[in-house]
Amino acid sequence: MTSPETMAVNLDGQHDSAGPVRGTQSLLHIGMIWLAANLVVTTLLTGTLFTPAVSFGTASAMIVVGTLIGVIVLVLIGNMGTRTGLPTMALTRGSFGIRGSILPAAANLIILMGWSWVQAMLAGVTVNYLVHEATGFSNPMLFSALCQAIVVVLAIFGHTGISRVEPWLALAILIVMGFVFTAAFSAFSPGEFAALPVDASLGGTPFITLDMVIATAISWTVLSADMNRHAKSSTAGIVGSGIGYTLSTTIAMFLGLVAFSAVLLRGDEATPFDPSVIVAEFGWPLGIAIFLSVMATNTMVVFGMVTSVVNAQSKWHLRFLPTAIVLGIISIIGSTFLGLLNQFTDFLFIISAFFVPVFAIMIADYYLLKRRGYSRQILHERPESRYWYRGGVNWVAVIVWVIGAVLSYVLAYVAPSPIGANIPAFIVSFGLYLGLMLGIGRRAGLGLIDPRDSQPTGHLLDGADETAALRLGN
Repeated sequence: MTSPETMAVNLDGQHDSAGPVRGTQSLLHIGMIWLAANLVVTTLLTGTLFTPAVSFGTASAMIVVGTLIGVIVLVLIGNMGTRTGLPTMALTRGSFGIRGSILPAAANLIILMGWSWVQAMLAGVTVNYLVHEATGFSNPMLFSALCQAIVVVLAIFGHTGISRVEPWLALAILIVMGFVFTAAFSAFSPGEFAALPVDASLGGTPFITLDMVIATAISWTVLSADMNRHAKSSTAGIVGSGIGYTLSTTIAMFLGLVAFSAVLLRGDEATPFDPSVIVAEFGWPLGIAIFLSVMATNTMVVFGMVTSVVNAQSKWHLRFLPTAIVLGIISIIGSTFLGLLNQFTDFLFIISAFFVPVFAIMIADYYLLKRRGYSRQILHERPESRYWYRGGVNWVAVIVWVIGAVLSYVLAYVAPSPIGANIPAFIVSFGLYLGLMLGIGRRAGLGLIDPRDSQPTGHLLDGADETAALRLGN
């Protein structure tokens, strides 16, 4: 069996995606990575889904409020990565158990795969529009597959380089966004945007809009610890990701809202969540910015998929390259299923239904039950581990997860909640997990009091560093 020291340092053969890592990136660098990551076409086009279902002013307000609510969850999960050195799905071992963590990791793989498909499709549709305008040739399925193929190559060989150039890509994309904002507000006044009539037949409400914005943050939270574990301190991770994500999301969504509203005000036919609509309005520079944003962001999504699988269980001895190739081929094939774009809203709600309860459980477990610390026993895949629970699974977490996911679905589709689905699902999952672990869990030996909790907690490489130093001294 792989030792915890081997898992921590060398899980997949000297590749930096496996086991804990010690962060070195500054607040500015983390902020720029998060700024670039969400200046992406999916976030931009989410903004096109709001009007005319709700007013321009309501949509603008919900973008800000939803982003501020969602970023709280994102930075709390990200900080767990900074403090331990583990990626997001590996951290679920603390609350779901060593074996139980495979469940959210599998859900995460499916969600990230779908996310990579959607972004590749949107890049392909954008490239197809530009090529068709220039040459008359059109094959969106082909261009979607080609875009995803480029992403897979970058994820395998160039993810480090992408992380370095992302700040520059962010600057270029911001310049193009500035051009779009200038063109839109030069053509129409703020008053004209505010007076855009609401189409009540679309059934939009402020809380549906709020839920979609929060769901966007939840969809990024699955990668928050993956990114923030590279921060050199909690301050760098929390402040950098908080500011970077908040700015990028509000700017990108507001751009989509403004661009789509401008098309509506011009009286042109407008289909939401179609990049060609706004590219036709604002020109090829926006199309190029969309393509570059997908290349940068989708590279990190595919890399995150591989990282999650490699880190799921060390006994599988999965290596990075073959895992990346297999997942990459699947992602290229799936990117040709363009019909998924018509289900994007449902896709967002599925993400939030799956992961709002997961993150509520993780936050309750780490910050309250485990008092902001996981020991190196989280790396031990044997019954002696503090995080083995019952047969490797914390069934309390699994049951609460199912309850929270079902509740989220019911509140979104069966009996719509007047305050949306995400906030109630988070509160119920958080409170239920905490209550059960303090009650039933304590009596079953799963709760707060455990002699193994006296082991030092903190960054999971601290013990490995000390062991290595002793070996060198000898």
